[in-house]
Amino acid sequence: MVGRPSLPRKRPWLMILLVAAAVVAALVWLAVSIGNPFPPRILVMASGPEGSASREFGVLYQQVLRRAGIEVKLVQTAGGVENLELLRDPRAGVSVGFVECGLIKPEQTDLVSLGTVTLEPLWFFLRTPSQPIVVRPGDNPAPRATAAQVLAGKRLSIEPEGSGTRVLARRLLELNGIDPASLDLRGLTPDQSADALLRGEIDGAVMLTSWQSPAVQKLLTADGIVLQGYPRADAYIALFPCLSKIVLPAGVADLARNIPATDISLLAVEASLVVHEDLHPAVQYLLLNAASSIHSAPAIFYKPGRFPAAQAIDVPMSDLARAFYKSDRPLLYRLLPFWLAGLMERLLILLIPLFAVVLPIAQFVPKIYSSMINRRIFGMYGELKMLEAELEVMGPDDSTHDLAEQLDQLARRANRLHVPNGYAQRLFILKSHISMAQEELEKRRVAPTESNPQMDAPDSSATAPP
Repeated sequence: MVGRPSLPRKRPWLMILLVAAAVVAALVWLAVSIGNPFPPRILVMASGPEGSASREFGVLYQQVLRRAGIEVKLVQTAGGVENLELLRDPRAGVSVGFVECGLIKPEQTDLVSLGTVTLEPLWFFLRTPSQPIVVRPGDNPAPRATAAQVLAGKRLSIEPEGSGTRVLARRLLELNGIDPASLDLRGLTPDQSADALLRGEIDGAVMLTSWQSPAVQKLLTADGIVLQGYPRADAYIALFPCLSKIVLPAGVADLARNIPATDISLLAVEASLVVHEDLHPAVQYLLLNAASSIHSAPAIFYKPGRFPAAQAIDVPMSDLARAFYKSDRPLLYRLLPFWLAGLMERLLILLIPLFAVVLPIAQFVPKIYSSMINRRIFGMYGELKMLEAELEVMGPDDSTHDLAEQLDQLARRANRLHVPNGYAQRLFILKSHISMAQEELEKRRVAPTESNPQMDAPDSSATAPP
């Protein structure tokens, strides 16, 4: 009887350990099996045509993310419009792309922005002789040709269908009252436009690309090619808020030759790094980290640190991006490999609510268990008290059989009751009290038997002869 309770006493704690192990295993299974627990090793990025800024940036992202174990596959596109179409098409497999401002409709909410990453000037080159294609207030329109007159019948490249340049160029033409159908519009890439313009195959080219673009550098210093400015840039911006005004300083292309000869006002648009809202957090952090190293350097049109910027243009800002711009990457992503950090983050997301519920319950479980054990022991004490009360009022002639049977049943139940070591003393005292009650009952049963022979013995004086 002394050694038997030891095994059952371990069972509640063994049960708790088994349940805890099952809960942890279930959480790990949920974290690993539901959704996208592990970040992809291959990332498909929609960049842009050859010679564009987005294509050049795509190559840089390829190099930076390769060091983190992510292979970036670049999809050459016509530009921002096609990038957007690929991002919206689940069959395309594209997860990230560069999209210029003004191309995304508000209802396209399945995409989020990781911030603006660059400023792309809208370059407009024409073969000479040419005149500025604007009419300033107060000028006499007679000697100066209007935009429609300058461009009438011209062979003009505005980049291929699917490019943001084409959309923007058509809007600006319409704002100037020029019917695009009146022009011979071509769909050449920046590099193709530069070569065609130099060979005289086209009369002008509009391109949306960076200052560093080889096509831009080639055309800025080429003889017979003139960069057109936008003297009414503020008016364009008022009508089309996605545009920005920048100034190309005089002589910046070639100081020795003073090219350009004067400051030139240009229009530009900001481009955002757009991703699917369900893109794995670890990959989003890697892209944000890469953007910080690629786009933070100064450029001719902006100071260092302007990009990447926490600006939501056309699409909402990713929650992860907003947190990144405020306080950099979370601690897990700074301490652990990105794939492990993502898994640990998912586990924490599952464990924190669980602990918020389980820990308070765990504090009450011992109290509930203690209350259950005490109720069993004290319940038997209550029964014993009632039996002792019957024993006290029992007369000499009362039958003790029923009371003895009840005490025996109570003793058997007490012997079968197994409790933890902390409650063993209470159970031992209960058993002792039951034994004392049984002994007292046994004494009362034996006492009348011992006294009856004296009461029934024959009286010798009564039977003695006189």
